[in-house]
Amino acid sequence: MQADPPFLPRPHLLSQRWLDVAFLHWAVDPDAVRHLFPSGVAPDALDGQTYVGLVPFRLVGTAIAGGPPAPWVGTFLETNVRLYSVDATGRRGVVFLTMAAERAIAVAAGRTVFGLPYRWARMGLRHDGDLRTYAARLVRPGPPVRSRVSVRPVGPAIDGPLERFLTARWGLHVAHLGRTWYLPNTHVTWPLHRAEVQELDDGLLAAAGLGDLARRPPDHVAFSAGVAATFGRPVLASTPRI
Repeated sequence: MQADPPFLPRPHLLSQRWLDVAFLHWAVDPDAVRHLFPSGVAPDALDGQTYVGLVPFRLVGTAIAGGPPAPWVGTFLETNVRLYSVDATGRRGVVFLTMAAERAIAVAAGRTVFGLPYRWARMGLRHDGDLRTYAARLVRPGPPVRSRVSVRPVGPAIDGPLERFLTARWGLHVAHLGRTWYLPNTHVTWPLHRAEVQELDDGLLAAAGLGDLARRPPDHVAFSAGVAATFGRPVLASTPRI
């Protein structure tokens, strides 16, 4: 794993902050999720296991190409279902299966421009002391898909091999326009704290093709106040790194 943030060539595409981030992770056999990855990308593994992540957070202050932060459209709640990936060039990243977000215009832009699996959702975040409760309901025809997660930080900072595996990710892989792309990013090392789940009632994992995974407790739970991130230009996943 490349633990330190990489150099990100200019021009930069956009920047944003990811705040009040809860990380819930389940260990799974890589072969159980291999079919969910885009062409040319495989599950990344640590000690023979890969992970499924459920990650609710606040996305704040998106700014395009070094411009000023968008005051409304660039700030919203989001909950992601994600996997951990590696391509033939050795680039490690994430693959998103679902990206629930409460801004319809951001959903449309993410789907159209980058091919990301954004879904419009009604969302909420409640603070009760150090307890965070995240709620999401996908807006779509058919049966409702909901997620409700409450987490509380309970311990000191953590920064071990598993934490680095899950969060030292410098890009994402996505299938778009018939090709597989890598969208690079950079950010400081995540300040993580151990956390515990107070409530978990989630349908996003099942809707993303992961069965009843959410019925068992996650294998790893962490919380972060957040980081600032910057994205570079997308490149084909088969293109050697700069």
